[in-house]
Amino acid sequence: MIFGCLVVLLSFLAGSAQAADAAEWRRRSIYQVLTDRYAYGNGTDEDHAPNCEVELGLYCGGTWRGIMNNLDYIQGMNFDAIWISPVVKQLPQRTGDGEAYTAYWAQNLYELEPHFGTEQDLRDLVAALHSRGMLLMLDVVVNHMGFAGTGEDCDYSVLYPFNDTKYYHDYCEITDPTSPLNTQACWLGDWKVSLADLRTEDAEVQDMFGQWISQMVANYSIDGLRIDTSINVEPEFFPNFVDAAGVFATGEVMQGDDSLACQWADTIGSILNYPIYYTLTRAFSNSEGSINDLVLTIDSIKENCPNSTSFGSFSENHDVARFASLTDDLSLARNIITYTMLADGIPIIYQGQEQRQYGSINPYYNRAPLWQAGFNTSAPLYEHVAILNKFRQHVISGHNNYTEYMAEVIYQDMHSLGLRKGFNGSQVITVLNNNGQDCEYFELEVSGHDYVPGTVLTEVLTCTNLTVNDSGNLTVPMFAGTPKVLYPLELLANSGICGMHEAEEPLPSATIMTIDATSTVGGHVTTIETVETSPIPPITTHVWSTISGLPTVVPSVMNPEGGFTAITKLITTTQAPASQATAATTSTADGAEPSRKALGAGESLKPNSNLVLSAAGLAGAASNVDVAGTAASVTASAFDRWQSHGHGHGGNFHRRFGA
Repeated sequence: MIFGCLVVLLSFLAGSAQAADAAEWRRRSIYQVLTDRYAYGNGTDEDHAPNCEVELGLYCGGTWRGIMNNLDYIQGMNFDAIWISPVVKQLPQRTGDGEAYTAYWAQNLYELEPHFGTEQDLRDLVAALHSRGMLLMLDVVVNHMGFAGTGEDCDYSVLYPFNDTKYYHDYCEITDPTSPLNTQACWLGDWKVSLADLRTEDAEVQDMFGQWISQMVANYSIDGLRIDTSINVEPEFFPNFVDAAGVFATGEVMQGDDSLACQWADTIGSILNYPIYYTLTRAFSNSEGSINDLVLTIDSIKENCPNSTSFGSFSENHDVARFASLTDDLSLARNIITYTMLADGIPIIYQGQEQRQYGSINPYYNRAPLWQAGFNTSAPLYEHVAILNKFRQHVISGHNNYTEYMAEVIYQDMHSLGLRKGFNGSQVITVLNNNGQDCEYFELEVSGHDYVPGTVLTEVLTCTNLTVNDSGNLTVPMFAGTPKVLYPLELLANSGICGMHEAEEPLPSATIMTIDATSTVGGHVTTIETVETSPIPPITTHVWSTISGLPTVVPSVMNPEGGFTAITKLITTTQAPASQATAATTSTADGAEPSRKALGAGESLKPNSNLVLSAAGLAGAASNVDVAGTAASVTASAFDRWQSHGHGHGGNFHRRFGA
């Protein structure tokens, strides 16, 4: 076994030396790291970090070694690549715009930025990534160099290797962002920091860049590039540059018009998908967002950008407002992340998105240090991203060409969107909506998924099973505004998803019992959905809850914080054999004092009785419980009660509490 692991590791390292191509990067998902703001110092002493006043735009102390010592946090979300800030030496001065902490104001391409660490620190980070089977994407800038002062006063001699005026366009301000001539020949920046615009159309400049990037990639074993401000460079520059690098590259083209943006995709090979970003955030930032506009953009990109499966799929980065600053609705955040992870392209999550960090761009509060938010591995979106990454990796592992398949829209209404991605028999069905966390229960009838009647699909975020009906439709239950991700139950074997551990057979299809109920907690309708299944070894129960207005998926073994603690301690449990069940029944017949006893295997809950969910759990007896009557009361805790009615079936047990 050890020898086998070594063979796999050595095989990966050998492959990484040859450089990962677009096909390999499509299989990956990327965690974007803003180096100065990820992990302070060596990554273990955040408690001693000075207060980072983000609005001042100064260095806050993040380093390459800090990243290296906190890779467990990133890999805990199942990411297999990271993108880091530029590494070259920046202008050293404190300016009216702050300091060069983002590393986009380069002054020397052949030296490293000392604020981030040493050459050995960078090499150690790359080695640590590769030892984990992870790739490194390096941010680079080819449009400009940085000078602390006005364009008219620029001292070109401090810029290396482009240390002469002949390498630069004459100073002029960008006055028409829609004009390629103006944006590609004039300067970014302002009177505090001017960004000297390079003559990238010049053959000598191109050769100098080619020499530099080939050395950078070789010296530090770089696996891919993110090219900053690509839209400010003529598209014709990039083929030779990317060839010299010898690795996959994606370009920043901050443009909503896909017909224009894809001119750079044709020459770089990939771009960050800003056309989708703009319509995606508008669609999911509130319940009035336009799903139709998003669908139109999806279709337009298919027409204008034939290689969009290699685009970077994102919903946050360091240049745009945090999604949490647009809405505090957790369900909307789950939906936009689900699209980011499972639609076409290479998923990219910006550091802190999983912690619901917020902030806009004036000033750049969207760049607050992650260590100030905390590395909370129990945060709802941290777990959400981890599940989606794990699922996506499982699908790809069984179908190498899955990432090349372009997603199709199979359902659309004012608030909901259904996507189908993958080849027949193993296609992923993703159902999204922008109703928000306060939305009541409803159902969608989805066709066009191409699954035959009788196919059992598992919803991987809640571990529930749905069956395609005889007419070929799929009835998808929607509650609390949460997304749904569906995949054939039988194809989840050995995935580690929803209890499908290695060397286990797929769980049998559930026979479902439903209890519909209304919460009386402050008159607020609460929706909770949970599934317990009968096979042993134990599996984890998940619960959807909108207690305190914050829906979350809570594993039974977790002791969540805040408003979820009381209810989840009582409702979620790790499954035990039926003989160990401790759920109690209480008889109320004839007004007598209630009596309690353990509910044994095969016993039924009597009509007009109370079912008390003990902390030890109902799960063990769940598959044997039959709610035979009506008007039973299900008591979840001392302060939460649902008046319910229902009917039971044998087999596995499904409880749905809703309006």
